[in-house]
Amino acid sequence: MNNFAFLYLMGPAPEGQSPLVTFLPLILVFVVFYFFMIRPQVRKQKDLTNYRGNLNKGDKIVTTGGVYGKITDVKETTVTVDVGDNVLLKIDKSAVLKDSSDLEKQR
Repeated sequence: MNNFAFLYLMGPAPEGQSPLVTFLPLILVFVVFYFFMIRPQVRKQKDLTNYRGNLNKGDKIVTTGGVYGKITDVKETTVTVDVGDNVLLKIDKSAVLKDSSDLEKQR
């Protein structure tokens, strides 16, 4: 059954009913989505951006590729990471996910 037939079968809207009452469920759904999905995601992204901007030499990090290492040099858009045995990787700051010391605290 197509949508137009469904709307026709519903009949006319009752007289005297406010348009606000009609759209209230839709507005409530949007508010719930905002507070439970959109707002936490924006906050998480802001925290990650602040973390990447405050990276310092000596911080232990994990990259998006799962590489664990220690920062040896920080530049404007890149960081140099020592991953062990004096192997240095130059990584873009946007590939840094989190501080690996946070993972050690969870164990």
